[in-house]
Amino acid sequence: MSQLLYTLALSCLKGIGQAQILTLLRSGSSAEALFAGQLPSDLVPDFAHRFRTALATSGTSALDRAKTEVDYCAQHDIQILPFASAGYPMLLAECADAPLVLFYKGTASLNVAHSLSVVGTRKMTPMGGDLCRHLCGDLANLRLAPLIVSGLAYGVDICVHREALANGLPTVGVLAHGLGQTVYPSAHRQTASEMMAQGGLLSEYLHDVTPKREFFVRRNRIVAGISAGTVVVESASKGGALITARLAQDYNRAVMAYPGRVFDAYSAGCNELIRQQVATLVTSATDIAEIMGWHAISPSEPPRQQELFPLLTPEEEAVCAHLATTDQATANALALAVNLPAHQLLPLLFDMELRGLLRHLPGGNYGLVR
Repeated sequence: MSQLLYTLALSCLKGIGQAQILTLLRSGSSAEALFAGQLPSDLVPDFAHRFRTALATSGTSALDRAKTEVDYCAQHDIQILPFASAGYPMLLAECADAPLVLFYKGTASLNVAHSLSVVGTRKMTPMGGDLCRHLCGDLANLRLAPLIVSGLAYGVDICVHREALANGLPTVGVLAHGLGQTVYPSAHRQTASEMMAQGGLLSEYLHDVTPKREFFVRRNRIVAGISAGTVVVESASKGGALITARLAQDYNRAVMAYPGRVFDAYSAGCNELIRQQVATLVTSATDIAEIMGWHAISPSEPPRQQELFPLLTPEEEAVCAHLATTDQATANALALAVNLPAHQLLPLLFDMELRGLLRHLPGGNYGLVR
């Protein structure tokens, strides 16, 4: 509870950016020690002064605000996920600008082997709707059940959430306001309610924070960072979907896009992403599964019996060999060392952690379980 409370209190300090606090937490400092003013000795003097000033001027109110938020979330079944806690999305934690704290209400795990962010224009065409329907239906038919993440906005977002629900796929919506507010847009409240039982709602904002224009842009980094891959269904030459795609590229995630006719306004963004080699062209769920390295099972193929003591794959052996010599390494360092794209490495690391082969260490590092 102390980690949760003090991380939340740090996020409420005035005059200190969350990215700066996150850097301190990644370096091994505890939230409780930081809130008590115990700063690393090698900290830049100017920043140390500003940090202590922030504690002196807003520390008490920040702690009170954090206690109020903890009480509210406990009463409304909202999970508080401080950075590096067990429930915090591991893939998102790899991102340099990850939120310091997340708030989650739902039933789906945010840490799964297969995850996919699906984004696109708010002015979806009938073709966009067909693509969302075929994507979710085919993923279900292939017996792949990735966590489908989007932003609950008009157009592609709400369509893919609804198609995920219809096909039994877990789906999470990332909101641009606190979980104590009426879902925006209000027209999607019923879908949001249904998602609670087959996914959930996620936010980085305190429960009473109302939506603002800049919040919709900021949430794109969560949509891009929480999943191993991002698919753009339809997009004009400008828009939030393109921002999300480029963020996903910056995070070394797989970026994919459905192509369209050259004169279609809402295919222009996808076609440009493909032309610039930001995104890989895809036409089906099978394409996506192949790019992501997911094993797609045909409906007629019986489930394979798992070996009691499975042998390591060559990729897993390479990860273990590197960690045996370096003791610990970040995901990016491992991707370079084992020559594996990040969008394939991150799910592999997650799977190895679930099997008890790796452990996730402070600072975003991985180490062998000895």
